[in-house]
Amino acid sequence: QVQLVESGGDSVQAGGSLRLSCVYSVPTLSDYCMGWIRQPHGKDREDVARVDGRGRGFYEDSMFGRVTISRDNAKKIMYLQMNNLKPEDTGMYYCAAEKSPGGTCNGVRYDNMDFWGTGTQVTISS
Repeated sequence: QVQLVESGGDSVQAGGSLRLSCVYSVPTLSDYCMGWIRQPHGKDREDVARVDGRGRGFYEDSMFGRVTISRDNAKKIMYLQMNNLKPEDTGMYYCAAEKSPGGTCNGVRYDNMDFWGTGTQVTISS
C-alpha cells in the first residue's frame, strides 16, 4: 500500500520561499514516478514537477525556474523547493505517485496518477 503525506505548506509574502515535503512509502522506490501537483481554489489541477525513478526532475511551465524537485530514497522523502513565490501560486499542493516501468515519467498523466496525498495549503500574500 502506497501512502503519501505532505507537509510544509504555510502563509508567506510574495517573494518568499517554502520547501514542501512528502513522506512516502512505496514497495520499490525505483518503480515509481512521483510528482507535485497544485490546485488553486476553484480552478483545475496543474502539474508542477515530477521526478522519475532515477531521480531526474522534470518541470512544467506553471513554476518553471522557481522550483526544484528532489527525492531522498534513503529517508523516503520528496521535496519541492519553491522560491520567489507569487500570489498566483496560492493553492493546495499535492504529492502523487504512479508505478511505471523503471519509474519513468514518460506517458504519466499528472491528473490521473495512482496515489495521492491529502495536500498541504500554500498561501502567498502580496
